[in-house]
Amino acid sequence: MKKSIYIIFMIQTILTGCAATPQDVRVGETEKQRADTIYLAGGCFWGTQRLFSLVPGVMETEAGYANSTVPYPTYKDVCSGKTGAAECVKVVYNPYEVTLPYLLRLYFKSVDPTTLNRQGNDVGTQYRTGIYYSKEEDKPVIERQLSILQDKNKNKIVIESGEIRNFYPAEEYHQEYLEKNPGGYCHVSPQLFVEARRPQYSKPEKSELESRLTPLQYGVTQQNKTELPYSNEYWNEKRRGIYVDITTGEPLFISTDKFDSGCGWPSFTKPISESLIKELPDTSHGMQRVEVRSKNGDAHLGHVFEDGPKDRGGLRYCINSAALRFIPEKDMAKEGYAAYLELLGNE
Repeated sequence: MKKSIYIIFMIQTILTGCAATPQDVRVGETEKQRADTIYLAGGCFWGTQRLFSLVPGVMETEAGYANSTVPYPTYKDVCSGKTGAAECVKVVYNPYEVTLPYLLRLYFKSVDPTTLNRQGNDVGTQYRTGIYYSKEEDKPVIERQLSILQDKNKNKIVIESGEIRNFYPAEEYHQEYLEKNPGGYCHVSPQLFVEARRPQYSKPEKSELESRLTPLQYGVTQQNKTELPYSNEYWNEKRRGIYVDITTGEPLFISTDKFDSGCGWPSFTKPISESLIKELPDTSHGMQRVEVRSKNGDAHLGHVFEDGPKDRGGLRYCINSAALRFIPEKDMAKEGYAAYLELLGNE
């Protein structure tokens, strides 16, 4: 009898313990804009520029010559092999839309990382592979991705990495060459261009989700189930960091917006940005609620209510731990979320 009463109580807690009925949910956070830059040498810059110009979140690309010992080298100068320059592409991107680790993984797919001074039909030091950064904080991110790549390869990875010393734009006829000449030479596979067009945080195939997620994570994110209160992973998490979609890695919530609501699930006053989530009417179980789902992953996250702290907007995002992955502050940069560190502020 006691067991039956307890089960009924837990069901009521799950369905109504976070029950407040929002009338018109609005998030005040606006989409953040920022421009970061990375320089990628991947053989002939025609293909490399075309590839990264297709990536959602990349704001600008420019073909040019990196780390030349000669000021303002021409294409002819670089081809002579006497300038020390590498054909390179300057990639300017919004880190709130696409992360550096993602760009590097795409770059690795576009080159033969174990061949020195040659890519496709092009041979010479100007066609060497290289990753060059202008911000010191990018260095450990690059090193980590290169280490992961090396672990997957028996042969030595010969992609060089280091600080960009100089970058000279290439002649105008080289800029966006393949866009202007679709039939032009390119060492990058056509399939990779298709992949590049997809947003970084795309919903994985069902088979991948079934194999990668635990039964609880799959049930919550794909079948709209709800985990038990107080016995989930993050309800009492106190560390500083970021919470991302367990299915896609998409950033969702920051720890400075987390608060103890007493409901037994992680609670936040707002998402990082209103553009990262979807809010939908939910009339299941005879209740009027507002469901919260991730925008790109379309994963069920939880619900939003109007009984949050009044001085912080009055909203409470009641989210399942099983729908989230928490990344501590100390790991955010190497995981590709350095852009979000500023949201944590100072201790």
